[in-house]
Amino acid sequence: MADTVLYDVTDGLATITLNRPDAMNAMNIEAKVALRDTLREAAADTAVRAVLLTATGRAFCVGQDLKEHIGLLAEDRATGSGGTMHTVREHYNPIVTALAGMPKPVVAGVNGVAAGAGAGFALAADYRVVAETASFNTSFAGVALTADSGVSWTLPRLIGHGRAADLLLFPRSIGAQEAYELGIANKVVPAEELAAEAAAVARRLAEGPTAAYAAIKESLAYGAGHSLAETLGKEDELQVRAGASEDHHIAVEAFVKKEKPVFLGR
Repeated sequence: MADTVLYDVTDGLATITLNRPDAMNAMNIEAKVALRDTLREAAADTAVRAVLLTATGRAFCVGQDLKEHIGLLAEDRATGSGGTMHTVREHYNPIVTALAGMPKPVVAGVNGVAAGAGAGFALAADYRVVAETASFNTSFAGVALTADSGVSWTLPRLIGHGRAADLLLFPRSIGAQEAYELGIANKVVPAEELAAEAAAVARRLAEGPTAAYAAIKESLAYGAGHSLAETLGKEDELQVRAGASEDHHIAVEAFVKKEKPVFLGR
């Protein structure tokens, strides 16, 4: 049986590929565990300086594997266990935490439909390169569920509370161009160029100042939930840390010499 998640690290770039194309990369338990553990591995590997999350086939990820899910719900009813929905805390929450909290940039190469938890994974990335044939759909209310995979946190921060409520209460397919106009997609490219462009963006980040990128991610996350005064304090703390990095000294020396800096990621 093929691996449900593929993992490759080359020259500082970790490429994580969802690999259940026949199921539109729906997340069964095997895939959820594999993605969770692979993201944790990438986060802990100091040789990894950026992450590209993408998928095989015609979908990015359609969320929960409902064929598996219906069987698990039947088992719950038969046993009275109610354990099926624990997948949120056991799988989806750690996956999104790993993506959003990754101390290095994460690019989502959205090759096709991203629905439910799949949309949540893409939204948790720092940058989304989207094929012009791709689409997004919150999907949750359509199967009588509420938001998970961080969507109730990420989506309103990207497009505002009102628009997020609209898309969650009335799920619909959001095409790539509309996703770009709303602020969900950072870049839209022809489908045949998606793989190369997403890799190029991720490669550029992998060659950049990794510690500074980590600080930017931390600063943005902190500022989303704190006052201006508190955020200024956090910026001061992070800037002191960034200023002590080897990459900062490399960048300053390169600027003075009018050369292109070659960052080391530390």
